[in-house]
Amino acid sequence: MINRRQFLNYTAALTAMSAFSRYSLAANSYFMPENTNVPEVDIAGARFPAHFLFGTATASYQVEGAWNVDGKGESIWDRFAHTQGKIKGNDTGDEACDSYHRYREDIALMKQLNMKSCRFSIAWTRIQPNGTGAVNQKGIDFYSRYVDALLEAGIRPMCTVFHWDLPQALEDQGGWPNRDLYKYFADYSGIVAKSLGDRVHTWAIFNEPWVFTMLGYGTGIHAPGKKNILLFLKAAHTVNLAQGEAFRAMKAASPMAKIGSAYSMSPAEPATQSAADKAAAERFHAINNIFFLETALHGRYPDAFEGKVPDGIMGIRPGDDKIMQVPLDWVGINYYNRHIVSDAGTDGEPVVHFNEWMPAVGPITYNGWEVWPRGIYDIVTRISNEYNRPIIEITENGCSYSDGPLPDDLTKVPDERRIEFYKGHLAELARAIKDGADVRGYHAWSLLDNFEWAEGYSQRFGLVYVDFRDQRRTIKESGHWYGRVATSRSLVV
Repeated sequence: MINRRQFLNYTAALTAMSAFSRYSLAANSYFMPENTNVPEVDIAGARFPAHFLFGTATASYQVEGAWNVDGKGESIWDRFAHTQGKIKGNDTGDEACDSYHRYREDIALMKQLNMKSCRFSIAWTRIQPNGTGAVNQKGIDFYSRYVDALLEAGIRPMCTVFHWDLPQALEDQGGWPNRDLYKYFADYSGIVAKSLGDRVHTWAIFNEPWVFTMLGYGTGIHAPGKKNILLFLKAAHTVNLAQGEAFRAMKAASPMAKIGSAYSMSPAEPATQSAADKAAAERFHAINNIFFLETALHGRYPDAFEGKVPDGIMGIRPGDDKIMQVPLDWVGINYYNRHIVSDAGTDGEPVVHFNEWMPAVGPITYNGWEVWPRGIYDIVTRISNEYNRPIIEITENGCSYSDGPLPDDLTKVPDERRIEFYKGHLAELARAIKDGADVRGYHAWSLLDNFEWAEGYSQRFGLVYVDFRDQRRTIKESGHWYGRVATSRSLVV
């Protein structure tokens, strides 16, 4: 048991770090580090190997729409978006990009852009409307048709089993803080692997587990909107158990499957060269970048806390290390930004005790994120070095800009800033590969402008412009450029 004083100390320390997800960045203050030089990037010299896969990424709730058709159940994002005031503009994902009905059009766009990999996710509520029990065959059939269409187009399907849209019925039972959920999730994962594993060979179990546990249960910015750090800690542990159990269930159903997870990662730079700030940056790395990776590969939590891991708070039981530990076949990295980290002292019970800021040295995107290509090199090489050169896939990387069709020519969407963003990041990724990182693929976020969670439709990340009034798709200049890169494997096209 944890007493009230201990809980308040944990809460205060963890709340200080709760805003470092990219999705809550608008609440942060900017920090200007001592070094304000933007590193040079070798765009002209960047090359990618012949086996490298260029692709795009989407997520079920963000693009599918059709939120209550063909037997689909209610998810926490359905409930959250339907609650007044939770989403900017009171937007919802009820229709989104209508990809449930327009998926063949979207796959045709991928083929036109020479994509060879498509990262997509499955909505749990289409497979099991209440999260447990009987399978909804119409949901299985939809994803089966989707996979078949990808293969017909010569595109590798990379399937994410869970991209945040938890069945509301399971949230009503306590959600991810409820330890029982890890077994329900393993059952669901086994179902989709058995149903699609004859054609889908590359799987991501989770997308950004840090984000959906912290923002969903710690800060309440995302669904289900809970604000309790104790719930976040419990949810994080359940998710780590679920990751391990799902891996085994999926391997049992599809032994040849290559299974990993997609983790949000941001390189941390100490605010000063003091020992305290350097240690704080390491704690940031532990809890932001590898809190769900170290558990899988080594069966233990990383050194994210100044003291020992708070076993009692998290609900850790004897034998949980063996449930969490699995030999992931690959590691997914979602990279968007870097952070500056300083020590926050050690008042009260030791937890993480750091402060973090988003720098503003590089250019700034439409939603206020710094453009820092060097960060993708830094985090990829660090993960490669620390985990014995695993297979890595860049499962997300992208930027938001508001460019739309030209008034006098609706077929053209000039977005040079997005092209420059991708040039820099791909050049730094090519450098990481040259320096020994085993990176097999890159997925731009996103194929389409879509529903961007709490930001609704206010942020446009797509290589394809979507007019949400009539669902008309228009390939942006960045999309045409990226398609040429996918063919030439060079950034000078």
